Amino acid sequence: MASFSLLAALLVFLVPVLSITVSTTDSSYTVDTGSSYGFTATISRSSCDITSLKFYGTEYQYSGTYSHIASGLGSAAVSYTTSGDHVIFQCVADNGDFDLTHYMVFADASSSIYMGTFTNSEPAIGELRYIFRLTGLTDAYPNGNVSYTAGSSSTVEGSDVFLVDGQTRSKFYSSDRFIDDDVYCATTTDASIHACFVRPNSQATEKSSGGPFFRDIDLNYGGNYHSVTYYMNSNHVQTESYRQGFHGPYVFSFSRSGIPRASDYDVSFFDDLDLTGYTGASGRGHVSGTASGVSTDFPTVVHWYNDDYQAWAYTSSSRTFTSPALVAGTYTMALYQDEFLAATMTVSVTAGSTTTANIAATAAALTDSHTTVFQMGDYDGQPTGFLNADLQLRMHPSDTRMHDWSPGAVASTDASAVPMAIFVAVNNGQTISFSLDNALGSAATLRIATTLAFAGGRPQATVNGFSCPAPAAPAAINSRGVTRGAYRGHGDVYDCAIPSGTLTSGANTVTINVISGSSGDAYLSPNVILDAVELFY
Repeated sequence: MASFSLLAALLVFLVPVLSITVSTTDSSYTVDTGSSYGFTATISRSSCDITSLKFYGTEYQYSGTYSHIASGLGSAAVSYTTSGDHVIFQCVADNGDFDLTHYMVFADASSSIYMGTFTNSEPAIGELRYIFRLTGLTDAYPNGNVSYTAGSSSTVEGSDVFLVDGQTRSKFYSSDRFIDDDVYCATTTDASIHACFVRPNSQATEKSSGGPFFRDIDLNYGGNYHSVTYYMNSNHVQTESYRQGFHGPYVFSFSRSGIPRASDYDVSFFDDLDLTGYTGASGRGHVSGTASGVSTDFPTVVHWYNDDYQAWAYTSSSRTFTSPALVAGTYTMALYQDEFLAATMTVSVTAGSTTTANIAATAAALTDSHTTVFQMGDYDGQPTGFLNADLQLRMHPSDTRMHDWSPGAVASTDASAVPMAIFVAVNNGQTISFSLDNALGSAATLRIATTLAFAGGRPQATVNGFSCPAPAAPAAINSRGVTRGAYRGHGDVYDCAIPSGTLTSGANTVTINVISGSSGDAYLSPNVILDAVELFY
């Protein structure tokens, strides 16, 4: 009997004691995770709104507008279950605006909410995002006050670019490339509290659209509250169709110990939760190989995508790579020299296996053998090195901190003096001058690589007295670009054949005009963003 009692006591001792609790009223559920920092969240039973969010003794949820998908699901069937030391809330919305299931998972003693959103179709509003609306957190990481629009003195453009203390500000200026945007936070002014969205691994964006270099709104302090937004898709410079299915896991987390790291969040437990549309490790495989034909002067990125999924990875310095865990299927595998598309091929991924697939650059701009007369900018898929490119991500083109968009004729040796964007109504007819010791007796090619076009804009050049044929209009992207801090679209490259005898001894000029069948005022006139300009034979 004594040994039986001792065994029973040991078994009781070994059973984990959980701190997490759920309290229920007619209108809400309140989760207390038992965190040492005192983290609680209250969830509406009728709408799935988060109506209260407390951390370390402070209420951070704005009372005027709650936190939720989009502007709220309206109505949802809200329930919860438990699995080990996790509480899983499920919100099913099936109405005229939404057909989705949103999950919020709370872990014992944690100050985080692990989220996933399963969509059967795109919300009626035409985008998918989760927004926390938080008070008491006025500062932003990592880009500072670029999206702080409180106290604006005037509106610069639309309803989303404002003038604050003489500087242009917008929520769009908070964006970073998905491949790099793994943590962003609203913070207290003394940085003692961080409220952050975290992308713990590639699954967080595998159902999004736009690829590794897509960027979208992260943060915006507008006065009443700080919007901390997790965009899963939008039409903000949309370059591919939306994907439906399970978006996530993605994580919202409070911290009192500095900026959290994505690597600190293990979401493998999602494999055991039996969530609708979620594919665990057993249904995934990998691709590994070596990339070649791209310059070692730039980062190299490999990107896998199909109609249902996307993922990406940087290569090592020796250009070897291994993909994230990909859901089994057939993918296009793309190679980028930084953001410039170098090659594509097809690969198949088998669950539980690693496919070996090497990829080599095939893009003419990177592989053709020729003699360069001059080149301005690099084939990197970005306007880096051109005038105002170092400022454009975080301010409007009209900002007084910008350099003059109309510098006049510029020498071909001075790329930093050529504007990164050419606007029909601002600086059309940008001239580049260069000198040749001898006339060129052969034909030549003028190549203009662009990253983004607006309102059908495309470059038509004149070389001395020769006018290049007018290019066809690029594929339309129905979104403002450069004025919102965006620069990446389809990456169109335009080649113009220059007849023999056009390039003469002494002074020569190339003049770039943007043409379009559309019109617009100032920085909303048709425009293109430059990647590189090269003259060669």
